Amino acid sequence: MNWLLNVVVMIQILAALAMIGLVLVQHGKGADMGASFGSGASGSLFGATGSANFLSRSTAVCAAVFFVCTLTLAYLSHDRARPSSGSVLDRPAAVAPVASGPTQIPTAPLRAASAPVAVPAAPASGVSEIPTK
Repeated sequence: MNWLLNVVVMIQILAALAMIGLVLVQHGKGADMGASFGSGASGSLFGATGSANFLSRSTAVCAAVFFVCTLTLAYLSHDRARPSSGSVLDRPAAVAPVASGPTQIPTAPLRAASAPVAVPAAPASGVSEIPTK
């Protein structure tokens, strides 16, 4: 399956490069106006009108090959195993792998177990901190 992906990617790259080259070789719409005033654009390699048909059809074929390769790559890359259940909550939780090396003991100072922890009597709402006149 991996070789198929490589072949499709290579075809897509070649189609893209050919399409870029064909677009750069074509002349724009404004070039015909210059030919009517005596410019040398009408004496091209394919003739006055033959280049437009050949180059535009070749560009369309390259574009179609490029899009087919893109859709094929999208289809082949989405080939994944689907979970049997539709819900994430139904699947078991992933277990983290156990470290095989020596464990490190934290060097932070430990708090004494007998020290009382200050717990506020009422939830802190901030109303008692508002200054009054």
